[in-house]
Amino acid sequence: MSDLISPRRRRLILGLGAGAGSLLLGGCDRLSNLPQTQGVLSSAQWWTRAVQDALVSRDAVAPEFSRADIAPVFRANGTTHPDNPGYQALARDGFRDWRLRVDGLVESPQSFSLDALRAMPAQTQITRHDCVEGWSCIGQWTGPLLRDVLARVVPKPSARYVMFFCADPMDEGSDYYYESIDMRTAVHPQTLLAYALNGETLPMAYGAPLRLRLGLQLGYKMAKYLMHVQLVSSYRPFGHGNGGYWEDQGYTWYAGI
Repeated sequence: MSDLISPRRRRLILGLGAGAGSLLLGGCDRLSNLPQTQGVLSSAQWWTRAVQDALVSRDAVAPEFSRADIAPVFRANGTTHPDNPGYQALARDGFRDWRLRVDGLVESPQSFSLDALRAMPAQTQITRHDCVEGWSCIGQWTGPLLRDVLARVVPKPSARYVMFFCADPMDEGSDYYYESIDMRTAVHPQTLLAYALNGETLPMAYGAPLRLRLGLQLGYKMAKYLMHVQLVSSYRPFGHGNGGYWEDQGYTWYAGI
């Protein structure tokens, strides 16, 4: 479809989509809970996804940078010190007893230790992190591709989404952070599970021991403090049914950049 759209019209559509998304995201803390805005937010999510599917190639990748472009100080996003006694105990022991459980609609559910993930073929990429708050930062991330981890558990044909459940409690501990992506994004060549930042073991503030890294989406999609990955046919049964913690507050689900 993108080949049929003129460059001028494409820029216009992208500008409209980005403008609508920015307007809604910028005011979501104040507006997302108002009943009259729910329909607008749902429409914006449909519009964002439709534009993305129409104009972005399935093979599109985010720009990668050189070591000279790495930020001297990489800014942390979201939670930086999870108020979770179980997580803190794992951290004190160097995450030796931590396991990433991968299950759901798979043929062979497994739990991976940090050492097991480090033993897998790793990818290192220098990419830009774009935050919904308006700032960006370039860093070097290392870890196995998500698609390689999923290949170990053999997804079933009915699996359409990948859910990520995290150790950081939100809202004074009543909910834990969670996110979701579709299988198309899960097998993207820049979707990895990062255990290192800028050549060093991933610090707690950045999601230790493991976080999701995506090439083409905003920072809130990149779940930190990963504990459990589950393949599902729909994300609707989780949280408030919108696919992620911030999506439940009114943010868009795809969150493309």
